[in-house]
Amino acid sequence: MSTPAKARDRSAGISYQELLDSDLVPPSDVLRLENPYQSTLTSVSVERYRSRAFHELEMQRLWPRVWQMACREEEIPEVGDYALYEIGRFSIIVVRTRDGIRAHHNVCRHRGRRLCDFDGHAASFICPFHGFSWHIDGSLRSVTSEWDFPQIDKNDFDLTPLLCDTWGGWVFVNMDVNAKPLADFLGDLPAHFSVWEPEKRYIEAHVGKVMKCNWKLCQEAFMEAFHVINTHPQLLAAIGDENSQYDAWGNFSRAITPNGTPSPHIRWNPSEQEMFESVTMRPLDGPPSPEVPQGMSARALLGAGARENLKKIVGEDHPALSDAEVQDSIYYTLFPNFHPWGGFNRIVYRFRPWQDRHDRSLMECYYLSPYAGERPPPAKLHLLGEDEPWTDAPELGLLAKVFTQDTFNLPNVQLGLEAAQFDEVVFARYQETKLRHFHDLLSQWVAE
Repeated sequence: MSTPAKARDRSAGISYQELLDSDLVPPSDVLRLENPYQSTLTSVSVERYRSRAFHELEMQRLWPRVWQMACREEEIPEVGDYALYEIGRFSIIVVRTRDGIRAHHNVCRHRGRRLCDFDGHAASFICPFHGFSWHIDGSLRSVTSEWDFPQIDKNDFDLTPLLCDTWGGWVFVNMDVNAKPLADFLGDLPAHFSVWEPEKRYIEAHVGKVMKCNWKLCQEAFMEAFHVINTHPQLLAAIGDENSQYDAWGNFSRAITPNGTPSPHIRWNPSEQEMFESVTMRPLDGPPSPEVPQGMSARALLGAGARENLKKIVGEDHPALSDAEVQDSIYYTLFPNFHPWGGFNRIVYRFRPWQDRHDRSLMECYYLSPYAGERPPPAKLHLLGEDEPWTDAPELGLLAKVFTQDTFNLPNVQLGLEAAQFDEVVFARYQETKLRHFHDLLSQWVAE
């Protein structure tokens, strides 16, 4: 039996930290952090993706106990504004009251009808079935035909509460009222994002699509750059897919994929102009791209252009206007399903089961953008059905075409796993760091 070759620590290409050394405008300190993930996990059971039983385990041990992002504060700006957050069979009302933001299970205490069917504004929550009502803080307001319910203690008939807290302009909820505080769960994540100030962004676009695959399978496609070589080959001239850096801390992980540098996979040397046009995805029938000046790199030109545009919004002296932070893909994952991007990339993802299906998921993409002056109103969710293409959401721009390539793969991965005659899927030791970290945490939650 032959001895396996010794694994390299990383790709033979330039490291991300070496690339930063050559940038004209250096990055914030947070991009200089390195924390490679140490774990022996290299595979998980295919049942995690195809089994209804594992879905039920998540519904019992994960979603009712973990902190999860429910909405943005700006989506409920006034007292009485509320948003619904749904995860599997659970439905939650997140409402702004005079005493702050609160969350309640969206269930009437009388006969169990959902109190609210859509986001909206209310002075009180009135059940459409029999008219029982509650104040927006969750306390009982009235019982219809009160004389007929002598068994109800009006001081103990509030809506079922959840924990609710905020960070970075996002609202988080936890169904376990005995859970540790959100700050403990986040760990150092707020420190990573402090210079990028996500609380000073607005929802420029919010698009969701029903995907024909398990929610974990769906999100894992957006946790690594390993798939770029075959799924997004048009990007290879100027994306350092195999040069990406992967790290993990506590309940969150991070990948950083550089732009404006060629993939180590290609066997030719693209010009700086070719790299510039690859990053900007110039259509063949579109106007010509700006010329990269002699002696300047595509990466430097991309950084300079993005920086000048951002200065008009965030000011000349913002500390995060580095070459890296205005153009690289800096993608975090907070367990279990929240994916905010760092730097000035606008992307935020959220993934969850669609309704109560183990083989369908809802993928959401937010564009969270900086603004000058008064905060613009948040975009409403544009929901695409499972047979509607991402390109039906023009507000996503070129990203919709990239998502279309991912969507081509994901249903077929689900179908393949459902038919698989083997027991486990295997993960790359480094490039699928974030997947390994996620599944280590998931194993802990569903086992507890």
